[in-house]
Amino acid sequence: MYLSKIHIPWPQAQNPYQLHQTLWRLFPGHEDADREFLFRVEQLQRGIGAHVLMQSTIQPQSVEQSPTVLNWREYAVNIQNGQRLRFRLRANPIKTIKDSSKGTIERKGKTFTRTVRVPLVHEEQQQAWLERKLQSLAQLESLIIQPEPVLYFRKAKEGRSGKIQTVMFDGILTVIDAEALSQEIRQGIGPAKAFGCGLLSIARA
Repeated sequence: MYLSKIHIPWPQAQNPYQLHQTLWRLFPGHEDADREFLFRVEQLQRGIGAHVLMQSTIQPQSVEQSPTVLNWREYAVNIQNGQRLRFRLRANPIKTIKDSSKGTIERKGKTFTRTVRVPLVHEEQQQAWLERKLQSLAQLESLIIQPEPVLYFRKAKEGRSGKIQTVMFDGILTVIDAEALSQEIRQGIGPAKAFGCGLLSIARA
């Protein structure tokens, strides 16, 4: 895998949905492939742009009208059971509930009530969400939860807008299942990956 630091100019960085679309330009020839990168906005400055940390299976390439690759390095997930690691994760903790106001849907001859995702806004709910995601993979030793402003986005082509609630998790964990945790690091944790969530960064504690 590759870890890269990317700069995205303000016109593309101010809308989270457009920011994600802009990152695709770093992978010419792979526009129709499944997304094979995760990212996290590390700094966003009005009028200047965004500095982004990106993890990808393909080496990013700066081309015309693409973001700028400030630097990159190859990265191998190399962790062991029992190892203590510092971590950082921006996530979108949610729960899925049935909502009869959304109507029903037919699947395999059965009728189901449509569901909606709702954010978990209380700290104890957010911690429980993370513990479930890491269950059997790692044990949380310490955790700091930082609330973040609501993230608003626009999908111009679809003529609609939306919002998500993100939080930043920082802490220390002890690895229980190194192989399974490595897989989670590669694929990302939780929803809203297109909006900069899910990238689990680790370092030796």
